[in-house]
Amino acid sequence: MKLSAIATAIDARLENATDDLEISAVNAIERAEPGQLTFVHNPKYAGAAKTTRASAVIVDENFPALATGMLRTKNPHLAWAKAVALFYRAPSYAPGIHPTAVVHPTARIGKGVHLGPYVVIDQDVVIGDNAVLLAHVTIYRGARIGNNFFAHAHATVREFCQLGNNVLLQNGVIIGSDGFGFAKDDSGHWFKIVQSGTVLVGDDVEIQAGSCLDRASIGRTTIARGVKIDNLVQVGHASTIGEDTLLCAQVGLAGSTEVGKNVILAGQVGVAGHCKIGDGAIATAQSGIPNDVPAGTMVSGYPAIENRLWLRCSAVFNKLPELAKAVRKREKT
Repeated sequence: MKLSAIATAIDARLENATDDLEISAVNAIERAEPGQLTFVHNPKYAGAAKTTRASAVIVDENFPALATGMLRTKNPHLAWAKAVALFYRAPSYAPGIHPTAVVHPTARIGKGVHLGPYVVIDQDVVIGDNAVLLAHVTIYRGARIGNNFFAHAHATVREFCQLGNNVLLQNGVIIGSDGFGFAKDDSGHWFKIVQSGTVLVGDDVEIQAGSCLDRASIGRTTIARGVKIDNLVQVGHASTIGEDTLLCAQVGLAGSTEVGKNVILAGQVGVAGHCKIGDGAIATAQSGIPNDVPAGTMVSGYPAIENRLWLRCSAVFNKLPELAKAVRKREKT
């Protein structure tokens, strides 16, 4: 592909290279070869950019000039994502139903759908056009799914759940498993609370491998448009996740958690039930959140506190043994 065509496709400005320079692939900056494209978005990697063998580098508007070709853009990370997409050819799945697939006669399936081996679609299911369901995907009765659905092997959508358009489920995702609800009776035994609610997933949502979204006991668990959920995430019953929020690996939300728009919960963040996390908030990795978090706040640690305060506290932790020793010495005098 011509470098000029790539520049147009990723909305970048070409510098220090000819329009007809041929690019055959994309690669990491350390491994790139002549004829390949790479990227760098942080000035601290300027040294690697100067020594790369790549024929062109995607950089931001203020990155220092390089001897190699450059594609300047306001958002190098996004431009790189678009460049990778230009060169990657994902497997395609022709419309059709595998002989081992089981589809209930009452199910309504749209046009151009691919149903792989051992797919099971129960009664009264509705699936839109251009869906791809790979091996062993199971759709329980009454589920409603929009257009361009893609479910990798062993994904499951439970009864009466609703998914919008352009939803992507990676391997082993479970939508609508029972919420974890029990009440103790007079004899000390746990009585299961019926999980009669459902899960609503909006458009353009991606849920990655092994994640579980529990159905509500009553009402519904709601995942808004554009949410991205990483591997091994647990979303408790009746929780609400706002638009364009990121839940990174191993995040756990207890029941009835309310997460706003454009929130980032980094890896292994845990949130107690009935907490509210405001729009644009960020929780750094392994934070434990027992209380509400205001909009736009960055929190860290357990119990989670404002990030700058947590950094100051962390700096003191290493000095605690010396401080304790000094206190004991002072007490003896």
